[in-house]
Amino acid sequence: MSENFWENKRVIVTGGGGFLGSFVIEKLKARGANDIFIPRKKDYNLTDREALTRLYNDALKGIEPGNVIVIHLAANVGGIGANREHPAEFFYDNLIMGVELMHQGYQRGVGKFVAIGTVCAYPKFTPVPFKEDDLWIGYPEETNAPYGLAKKMMLVQSQSYRQQYGFNSIFLLPVNLYGPRDNFDLQSSHVIPALIRKAVEAQTRGEKELPVWGDGSPTREFLYVEDAADAIVTAAEKYDGDQPVNLGSGYEISIKDLSEMIVKMTGFEGKLVWQTDKPNGQPRRGLDVSRAKEYFGWSAQVPFDEGMRRTIEWFKENRDRIR
Repeated sequence: MSENFWENKRVIVTGGGGFLGSFVIEKLKARGANDIFIPRKKDYNLTDREALTRLYNDALKGIEPGNVIVIHLAANVGGIGANREHPAEFFYDNLIMGVELMHQGYQRGVGKFVAIGTVCAYPKFTPVPFKEDDLWIGYPEETNAPYGLAKKMMLVQSQSYRQQYGFNSIFLLPVNLYGPRDNFDLQSSHVIPALIRKAVEAQTRGEKELPVWGDGSPTREFLYVEDAADAIVTAAEKYDGDQPVNLGSGYEISIKDLSEMIVKMTGFEGKLVWQTDKPNGQPRRGLDVSRAKEYFGWSAQVPFDEGMRRTIEWFKENRDRIR
């Protein structure tokens, strides 16, 4: 790896103040990037064309656009419940953000665009492990299809802009992330932070039962957030291809085993109660992670139990600040 890849480069990181974004910023700084532009939500509405024009006007001041890299992490996201309640918003916001940000980036001549997709883009019954070549063999799982398809349009845009304009845009597909600083708000959080919070709070209140959505049969793969940040920064440095690339750990676990693990690690002494009237979501989810290793030499480093230990510890230490 060139020691000075980030020298003289300006990096625009949308969503830089978020969960994944905060770790991407840390990784960039550790690799020598010292010119980072983080557009804040209060200053730039990324679903508004004029705000994006203003963003690029501000971010490109005093620099050759070819020395600018855009890492687009910003997204309107949530778990199954939030996806069911806000499908239109999830579709519109994520589609417009990606389309307009990439289009204006191309128009301004930025050097590289790193688009972050989602595992929700995969068809509901993709053979496991999910291979990138199977992205188009069917329709995504219904509860989060609007979100998944909106993000997947950035792959189509990346490939077509590369083909017609020679624009260097890459597309990465991270699996479900977890780790310290995650979203622990029960209205919108994903399964790991939601279960950790429920287990810790149920134990504090002395409750005997912990309700969990579904029947526990689906499997999921999770990627520790610091590993994901490392993958994104490494791809920004080393990968310039048109093919989508999965980012995952290669480790698949059932929701039942995950729930039992969280109960054990948080010290909850009651029992799990499965809410079988609630949706399971996609039946299985596990990625083929060989392409990332082949294309830019990356693989996940943090074992699942170690990542979970760090996440639970962080939540317990920061509980009082979390709403």
